[in-house]
Amino acid sequence: MEEIYKIAVSFLNGIGPVNTKKIISYTGSLEGLFKEKKQTLLKIPGLGPGFLDKLDREAAIQAAEEEQKFITDKKIKISFYLDKEYPQRLLNCPDSPCTLYYKGETNFNASRIISIVGTRNASEYGRELCNKLIKDLSEKETKAVIMSGLAYGIDICAHKAALRTNLQTIAAVGHGLHITYPSQHRSYAEEIINQGALISEFTSKSKFDPKNFVRRNRIIAGMADATIVVESAAKGGSLVTADIANSYNRDVFAFPGRTYDKSSIGCNKLIKTNQAHLIEGVADLEYILGWEKQAKKPAEFQAKLFLDLSSEEELLIQLLKKEGNMPIDSICFRTLLPMSKVSSLLLKLEFDGLIKTLPGKIYSFNT
Repeated sequence: MEEIYKIAVSFLNGIGPVNTKKIISYTGSLEGLFKEKKQTLLKIPGLGPGFLDKLDREAAIQAAEEEQKFITDKKIKISFYLDKEYPQRLLNCPDSPCTLYYKGETNFNASRIISIVGTRNASEYGRELCNKLIKDLSEKETKAVIMSGLAYGIDICAHKAALRTNLQTIAAVGHGLHITYPSQHRSYAEEIINQGALISEFTSKSKFDPKNFVRRNRIIAGMADATIVVESAAKGGSLVTADIANSYNRDVFAFPGRTYDKSSIGCNKLIKTNQAHLIEGVADLEYILGWEKQAKKPAEFQAKLFLDLSSEEELLIQLLKKEGNMPIDSICFRTLLPMSKVSSLLLKLEFDGLIKTLPGKIYSFNT
């Protein structure tokens, strides 16, 4: 029944991920979202009678039972936001999807994930930049996962370059996994499944809607350490993704272009208005994200030995040792400590050299 509930979340009309997480947090379980009486849910701040009247939980469960048959038949996997394999970087994004559907096999919590986006009308200059960047990334000791949206132009260029250089690649799509859009990219989608994953928040019953592609942009921005805009006109989906990435406090990079090229107007504006770092190659990416320091493993800040740790500090250390990289949301959830307390403990442990902060506000034990 647990899987049915995870799928049913996708069919709760008008509730949205923010309120869904609020209800689950209040009731204490996913089951509570569907079983708790509406009178009890009325006590949750911000949820009024009008909102709850539209909450048809029985219809959602019925739709989920039908969808489960499709998921099983097509060998689609489910990742719920409380699951360990759920993309941990997305937990820092309040509006991230509760349930994700995917095909393939890759680590959504790899140490390095980069999103590459850009215009659908990519120029030869843009394709060259994209290909060289990914080729250079593939030659690094620690491999980065390349994320994009399977669209025409820079998106598919990034996926193809990753496939060609044996890097894992993830394609976030704006529709259910029963179709491939654009259909011309079906063969590439199959390759991506074998060398990464296709991922979506939409079910097979979701209507094909251009607005869904804007929604999927928050997955592209939220799952990565940084978003790189290769080429963009004055308006476009890649600028929307960059804006979302900035709102998530993620690093944004943009390749500069000639001032009179329409396909460079968006990138130049991002740089000019300090909404993106100027990038010329992998070296800039490594410098801003601190990958240079990670590769060199400097010894100037060694973890202190024989420190007297409090029980709460020891709890955090043991958790990070066991689980590896974790966002602060997950740490609070696992330790049952308030955010304010965890923040101060993490800061002290970082000063003591026992933990380190990674891009995207991810915390790790400092080995």
